Amino acid sequence: MHNTVAFTRHSANIFFHILTRCNLRCRHCYINPDQHGRETLDLDTIDRWLTLFARRHPAANLIFLGGEPTLHPDLASAVKRSRQLGYASVTIDTNGYLFHDILDKVTPAEVDFFSFSLDGPDPSINDPLRGEGSFEQCTRGIAAARQRGFAVSLIYTVSRANIDHLHRMPALLADLGVERFFIQVIGIRGRWSDDAQQQAELAQVDRETWLDVIPRVAETAAGEGITVTYPKVFLDPGEPFECAGLVADNYFIFPNGRVYRCPLCEDYALHSLEIKDGQLKDTAKVNEADLFPLLIPEGCVMNRIVQPRNLPPCDNGEPSYKIACCLLKEELTP
Repeated sequence: MHNTVAFTRHSANIFFHILTRCNLRCRHCYINPDQHGRETLDLDTIDRWLTLFARRHPAANLIFLGGEPTLHPDLASAVKRSRQLGYASVTIDTNGYLFHDILDKVTPAEVDFFSFSLDGPDPSINDPLRGEGSFEQCTRGIAAARQRGFAVSLIYTVSRANIDHLHRMPALLADLGVERFFIQVIGIRGRWSDDAQQQAELAQVDRETWLDVIPRVAETAAGEGITVTYPKVFLDPGEPFECAGLVADNYFIFPNGRVYRCPLCEDYALHSLEIKDGQLKDTAKVNEADLFPLLIPEGCVMNRIVQPRNLPPCDNGEPSYKIACCLLKEELTP
């Protein structure tokens, strides 16, 4: 099995947004150009930044993102450079359009996974969220990648708009030859986060629904021979909360040089690191790293600050459950 991003304690992952431009406008997109920049990084800059993080974590998992990373004309060269630098794995996140003939410019020895995004088991569910024709294009891209021998994973972002159709995904994934399935909880961030109607339609599902649906679908997919990774979201009674900012090393790099450790902070200037003058530097207080050690009864302090509507109500200061860190996830293997 090829390696890819690991959402576990002691893991190191580099999420590298090499541009923010995209050919789609997904309703739940988290990219915020005002905070992340509008640049398309040139190859020399990509090389320097890859080198910075390879020195910091020589065996980290590297994930190329956008926007749509295959829109970058030098993505193949960036992949080859990352292999020279010794990254443990290289994944390309894509919407499936696979621009610049990327499948012909890299090999399965260079790219561990092409990770496709699909948010429904058919066009009627996926396309209203991701764009007209995107289901057909994504599944066609998966087939093309598989035909060339690439390992393929798939990301499904769960919200109220599509959770009722998640149970249909395992059979589709098996038909497509997908090896890994990432179930992702929607985050209230990006361009749409201040749109009340969008928030109502794309909100996170309630605890009872999540616990009823997600583990069951994960078990079904594992039964099809697919490795499944999903966020726990809601901790069990008495289960301690852990923040990935304290027990793992995740870095979310954006074209304007901001580097976040927690994705919930990405709509704000709370980044704990930045790339400036060719160096990775700590930012001034107060930033996200100063918040990681804070303990609250509800679990994740970032939800208290950024997404308070996701927290459970408290009775005499005691919540009925805790919210887990979004970067520490469960995994089921076949």
